[in-house]
Amino acid sequence: MNFTIDREVLLEKLNIISHGLPSKSPMKVMEGIKIDVTDNDLFLTASNSDISIEMLVKDSSLVIQERGKTVVPGKTFIDLIKAFDSRKITFFLIEDKMLMIKADRKEYRINIMDPNDYPNIDFVALENPFKINCLDLKKAIEETVFACANTNKNPMLLGVNFKNNANKLTLTATNSYRLSLKTLDVETYDPFEITVPAKSLDELEKILESYEESLPLEIYLAKNKILVKFNDVLFQTRLLDGNFPDTSNVCPKEKDTKVIVRFNKDELQTAVNRIAILSPIDKDREREMTFSAVVLKIDQNYEVELSSANIQGAGKEILIPIDIKAYNPLVIGFSSKYLLEALKVLPGNEIEIAFIDGAKQFVLKSVSDNTLLEIILPFRLEN
Repeated sequence: MNFTIDREVLLEKLNIISHGLPSKSPMKVMEGIKIDVTDNDLFLTASNSDISIEMLVKDSSLVIQERGKTVVPGKTFIDLIKAFDSRKITFFLIEDKMLMIKADRKEYRINIMDPNDYPNIDFVALENPFKINCLDLKKAIEETVFACANTNKNPMLLGVNFKNNANKLTLTATNSYRLSLKTLDVETYDPFEITVPAKSLDELEKILESYEESLPLEIYLAKNKILVKFNDVLFQTRLLDGNFPDTSNVCPKEKDTKVIVRFNKDELQTAVNRIAILSPIDKDREREMTFSAVVLKIDQNYEVELSSANIQGAGKEILIPIDIKAYNPLVIGFSSKYLLEALKVLPGNEIEIAFIDGAKQFVLKSVSDNTLLEIILPFRLEN
């Protein structure tokens, strides 16, 4: 194996491949990056228990002198390439025992692993793809994945549910105390329902950040995994096995709504951030639902008050909404953390919050975009 390539080109590809590397593996070879050099192309592969990534490296700077393959220690290899300041780097094997890295006056040797010990990655067959825009998928992941559970009491809540039906793709994420629901218009495709691990989607989102242009993605489905193809990247992840909870009745019906308040999003975020400083953080009992609790009150005069208190003090603020439609006074307690995370992903400058009463879930949505709903379950206030 012997090839030369531009350092910046290789580093860009390695940054993508790194998302498939495990931090630690019982199989040492899996902590490595497989390099496969053919007569005309360079392939990089990394895999962990959830994700496998393969990249085809194509660039005019790539000059192949000799084909071959090897496995290099992943983190060490990436750190070395980052540390180099040379424009061109040459790589070649020494008796299939070491990889020589040469650039200008620099020479480094790193130990390699046997590529025959690297498991054969069974990528999904590239047939009958479901197509979606890169930016649309990236945005949809951002708007939902944060609402997934972070414990495995119900393993299905550790992922985002994708459901396609009648040219509508719906993404749903929940931890039982909040729910994020995103709907996208898509091209005609057979109905399907899958649940993708949140950790895999986090890594996919990070990779997609490198692609600002609105490029098309192809998604290939199999029984227990999916493969996402874009440019020269193959990103494959396992799926969660089981039935995602039925959330069809979680969103309150419009006829049940008693109060609708419209806020300037930035002003509400600022106020909630401030009032949460004095909220009673319920860390000891690990009650995620009441983490950073605050109380919102709407009185008979339609005045909106936000308050919190802990052993160090108390605070309250009178909020000035853009508009309010209230039929009954309301007092409701909820997690400021959940509210702030929902506000962060809602697009536009104005948001609406619809309440039923102080004991039932409430809904947040953007005034300018109705494709995303954020639903939060309140906690029972003590008298």
